[in-house]
Amino acid sequence: MASSRVLSLTRAHRLALLSSRRWLSSPPLAEVNPCEVGMISGIPEQHLRRRVIIYSPARTATQQGSGKVGRWKINFLSTQKWENPLMGWTSTGDPYANVGEAGLSFESEEAAKAFAEKHGWEYEASSSLACPYAVHL
Repeated sequence: MASSRVLSLTRAHRLALLSSRRWLSSPPLAEVNPCEVGMISGIPEQHLRRRVIIYSPARTATQQGSGKVGRWKINFLSTQKWENPLMGWTSTGDPYANVGEAGLSFESEEAAKAFAEKHGWEYEASSSLACPYAVHL
């Protein structure tokens, strides 16, 4: 019985908060300027001044539709690669080596540039690249 009362009070509190809309008009806790986002995010200093490539991936040879065309991606230039002596695979010690391939995708070039500027990254933009970076062993 007591747990249902706590649950109903929680729901009532949630409904009161949502109906008041005070949380939408509250002032921000801190003013964040562009290029300072990286400094307050807890990212180590050596990763804050990274250079990134902003590109629109080229259409693959097997791609028929236009579903993945027109997106813009950010990729980090990776400097710490070596050939693994056991298997011959390319290995990396860079934590951002594969971040751009999976997660950093944008609707426009301007959105990608704004994201890079907000994080304080130097960037180079290219309209269409088959391979955005070269692997040097």
